[in-house]
Amino acid sequence: MSRTLPIAEYLELKGKDLGTSAWIEVSQERIDRFADVTEDHQFIHIDPERAKATPFGSTIAHGFLSLSLLSAMAYDAMPGIEGAKMGVNYGFNSIRFLAPVKSGRRVRGHFRLLDVVERSPGVFQSTVEVKVAIEGEDKPALSAEWLSLAYL
Repeated sequence: MSRTLPIAEYLELKGKDLGTSAWIEVSQERIDRFADVTEDHQFIHIDPERAKATPFGSTIAHGFLSLSLLSAMAYDAMPGIEGAKMGVNYGFNSIRFLAPVKSGRRVRGHFRLLDVVERSPGVFQSTVEVKVAIEGEDKPALSAEWLSLAYL
């Protein structure tokens, strides 16, 4: 994480932008490795020749690959909470895959804190709006409301 804030300062960020991550390249090698790990070898992801004949014109990343990069993007862009012993994913209110990420393109995440509540003493739930931009494109790869828990 790039920086940490006391919980009082973090709470004041409700409704505000938290940051934008650095660009991450989604190479064909990364797509192929993700296909191996998830056992999702659909040709649109791993076969450049066959993928040329699709409306995309090339291979594209799995939507779940773009989603899985959120953690790296968040570590790069979002502040942590001072004294947090751990943070865990709690889920999503929504996820929409809006545009394909073609092999070789770069993506980055933009994060905005929608809400943060204390669920129990020392356990804070954050709701973060995230949009994953594709370099050079107007439409984002995905938009989501991400839920996480921080244990202080």
